[in-house]
Amino acid sequence: MERKEFEKLVRQALKALPREFRDKLENVDVVIEDEADIEAARKLGLGSKGRILGLYQGVPLKDRTHYYGMVMPDKITLFKNSIERSCEEDGKDICAEVKHVLEHEIAHHFGISDKRLRDIGTY
Repeated sequence: MERKEFEKLVRQALKALPREFRDKLENVDVVIEDEADIEAARKLGLGSKGRILGLYQGVPLKDRTHYYGMVMPDKITLFKNSIERSCEEDGKDICAEVKHVLEHEIAHHFGISDKRLRDIGTY
């Protein structure tokens, strides 16, 4: 898939979020990279089957105090090639997978852990 097409899928997924969630993303950058740094991901204990589809970097909303301010934006990174490979290998729809990965990383922004996401069946 061409990068512009992938970017369009990400924009559509962001626009499809309920307004109350979009409003909480005011200091969050969503970026697209082709590949994750696998060594860095391994050190963080991230990724399954040797791949990482997305990454949230920042301070979750639930962990912020009144001292939080004047900071760089949080960052959500979607890894284009990893998402595409995952869809090819598992027969997933790429639009649905982009939406799922984006929502997963946004959940981390809200302070929801991977364990909690598994517990509620959204992993």
